[in-house]
Amino acid sequence: MTPQLTSQMTPRTRRALLVPMAVTIALPLALYYVLRAQGVAQWQALLISGAIPAAHAIVTAVRRRHLALFDLLVVALLAVSAATSLISGDPRVLLLKDAAIPAVLGLWIAGTLLLARPFAFHFGAHLRRGGGEAEAEHAWRDIPAYRQALRSLTLLWGGAQLLDAALSTVAALTLPVDAVPVIGRIQSFALLGLVIAITVRRSRRFRARHGISLFGTAGAAVPAPAG
Repeated sequence: MTPQLTSQMTPRTRRALLVPMAVTIALPLALYYVLRAQGVAQWQALLISGAIPAAHAIVTAVRRRHLALFDLLVVALLAVSAATSLISGDPRVLLLKDAAIPAVLGLWIAGTLLLARPFAFHFGAHLRRGGGEAEAEHAWRDIPAYRQALRSLTLLWGGAQLLDAALSTVAALTLPVDAVPVIGRIQSFALLGLVIAITVRRSRRFRARHGISLFGTAGAAVPAPAG
């Protein structure tokens, strides 16, 4: 995360982002290589380490009394890939699970372009403070450039997830199994960093040109609609 974005996040929002990242990325990766160092088979190490995000999703669902779509996706993909891997004995089946998640996310993000508000608009709700929400609604209703910018960013984020999925699929099928988990994480973080950098740059340019933030702290006046 860049300082420009994190500075707009509340401590609660930062925890909401960082805790899942630790549980779904850092802990499974570390556990996989610890298990491999202990001589555990590749498919078993992948299955055990992959159970951490699934267990977190279930615990979160129980606490909230609601199973989110992403949590359901993680649990379902682990169950299907685990069953297939047990039958085939091929660890690459479990590696493909990590490609399926960004594929589904990318399609979902891109699919929000067909809805009343795209993904980027709803993402901004986690960053807005004060009168930012009213400002965003006003801008969405009255400024075509605002709508176009958020749709463009939604397409960028969805496309990045689909690219991550494609690269992860190639890696899962061609690279040495033990190299794939760490390479996949580096790849995902590199793509995420690139998307964040582009997002921040576009947000700055938009604010300079139109006087309103895309992900908005309130304060800048919303230009009156033309006519």
